Amino acid sequence: MAISLILVDDHPLFRKGLTHLLEGNREIVIAGEFADADALLAWLEQGGRADIALLDRTLKETDGLTLVPQLKSHGIRVVMLTIAEEDHEIRDAITQGVDGYVLKTSEPEHILRAIHTVHQGNSLFPAHVMQKLASGERLHGAFDKLSARELEIVTFVARGLSNRAIGNALGLSENTVRNHLRSILDKLGLDNRVQVATLALEQGLVKKHDLG
Repeated sequence: MAISLILVDDHPLFRKGLTHLLEGNREIVIAGEFADADALLAWLEQGGRADIALLDRTLKETDGLTLVPQLKSHGIRVVMLTIAEEDHEIRDAITQGVDGYVLKTSEPEHILRAIHTVHQGNSLFPAHVMQKLASGERLHGAFDKLSARELEIVTFVARGLSNRAIGNALGLSENTVRNHLRSILDKLGLDNRVQVATLALEQGLVKKHDLG
């Protein structure tokens, strides 16, 4: 089944170029294009549905991040496609729960990869973005609190694998992996799996070339 996707960006020429790129891929169907928050929210209220949203950070009179909770509440996974690359902007996006983060300067193939990766239930945060996050406050020795199994799961989380994929790799049920991840978040004092991946890179548990 094709991936249903919406574009949320206030630049008509960019939307046109992106539409041309995506329409050439038979696995993707564009369900809608929106230049502002009001149009998007009206579409959602009318029952609009999609698998993925490509969301710009800067919209007319609106911070695109404010739309993430509404999109997620409608079961739409969010890939932020933006020029915003400052550390605090990336941290804000992670805090809001985006599933992927891609810069507009990326190659078209990378945008397509992000769509497919996030649609499969994984996350995609390029290595150079993770490096920016890792330049923040350090939490030395944090992983000392984790068991061997939890450390193993952290390495898979850092590579963007979903709970199901981790379970398949380790011979565990998806629910067991979910419980382990909950324990990991509690022990590390973190809020989500992207923060776990960031810390794993920072402390050298995984290397940047492993993240893709």
